Amino acid sequence: MTLYIKNMVCNRCITAVEGVIQRLGLQAVSFALGEVALAGNALPAAQLEELGRQLKALGFELIDSRKSRLIEKIKTVVISLVHYSGEQPKEKTSELIAQGLHHDYPYLSKLFSEVEGITIEQYIIQQKVEKIKEYLVYDELTLSEIADKMGYSSIAYLSAQFKKITGLPPSHFKNIGPHQRVPLDEIGKKG
Repeated sequence: MTLYIKNMVCNRCITAVEGVIQRLGLQAVSFALGEVALAGNALPAAQLEELGRQLKALGFELIDSRKSRLIEKIKTVVISLVHYSGEQPKEKTSELIAQGLHHDYPYLSKLFSEVEGITIEQYIIQQKVEKIKEYLVYDELTLSEIADKMGYSSIAYLSAQFKKITGLPPSHFKNIGPHQRVPLDEIGKKG
């Protein structure tokens, strides 16, 4: 049985969910961003409800609709590509999303926009800006190195997108510190 879990977007999230699964005495086969595979075919309703309650207390949510699962999988693919892959892929992100989810991209794009209120492209840019903020705060790479690592054709293009999202040029962001960062599971939320 596979459970789909909203906001499970990083390794610390996996660890937190793993703790809940263990406390409830459930047998997990595997953990991945946004997913937990449990041994067996189904959970009793009371156990599933308790799991949902405990996950919600930690900021997670069980996802039961097919469309919601697709949205979360899109987010997981984007987060993995932007935050956890060593370098930008050669393929277009749209192709990677479509291949990974076994749906055509126009369908996924329309669904994402309808549910989230922003396009997948806007979501990708917002995720990239958060990763750029991280690089700026750690101050280990030059702006040129960050642009290259994030797949931007130039520092000017990176700076323009960064300023459009944050209202600040990257050089000014460095001076104001990490309190301006947004948690990954908050990016793209309607508000």
